[in-house]
Amino acid sequence: VKVFLLPLPIWLFPISDDRIVGGYQCPKNSVPYQVSLNAGYHLCGGSLISSLWVISAAHCYKSSIQVRLGEHNIAVNEGTEQWIHSAITTTVSLPSRRPVAKENYLVFAWGNTSANGSNYPDRLQCLRQPIIDDRICRNAYTQLFTDNMVCSGFRQGGASSCQGDSGGPLVCGGQLQGVVSWGYDCAMQGHPSVYARVANILFLLYCTIDSYLSMKCLFSHVTVGSGLIWEASKLE
Repeated sequence: VKVFLLPLPIWLFPISDDRIVGGYQCPKNSVPYQVSLNAGYHLCGGSLISSLWVISAAHCYKSSIQVRLGEHNIAVNEGTEQWIHSAITTTVSLPSRRPVAKENYLVFAWGNTSANGSNYPDRLQCLRQPIIDDRICRNAYTQLFTDNMVCSGFRQGGASSCQGDSGGPLVCGGQLQGVVSWGYDCAMQGHPSVYARVANILFLLYCTIDSYLSMKCLFSHVTVGSGLIWEASKLE
């Protein structure tokens, strides 16, 4: 399995601690595309987008990493963990549209469920939260929020994927719309969590996934401020 890592603009700080606040325990194996990136311990989340590819966040990179599927309780071997497809693992669809403000989405994570302390459950956590209008996010994160990002959470705070499993999925209707990226302090009022907007990098994804097949793509990068955005164009 290959891992596609989404880069963050370098002025942003990633959500590196595993934390989801105000959520609930997911039903066992109810998120069949959820991935645990393991470096001797659970490091980051990810999403299975094809039989060979997982998408996660670039700051999750380690020189040696294990891709684990079929996880629910990361503290024990449940006999369902696989590195290939099984009866309880499947891919998540890539988006056919952009996310819409006020729609409810699901985010998944392992880790700390406390905003101010330390409480690390071993079982996968779920949180249902709405998409936040881009204008609100731009006001909350002046000069940081870009068109390649999407916000989700609660403006009043109290529940959030803030510091919730970097690289993990933000999903609606079975489609992967976001990848857990960055944010301010956990579940902070007025500062919802920020995700990489998957709909904006579809061509890059398809070029990467299909590069071993028939599609030929030219990759280039454009510097925007202090950030680096990768673009792809098809070669006829």
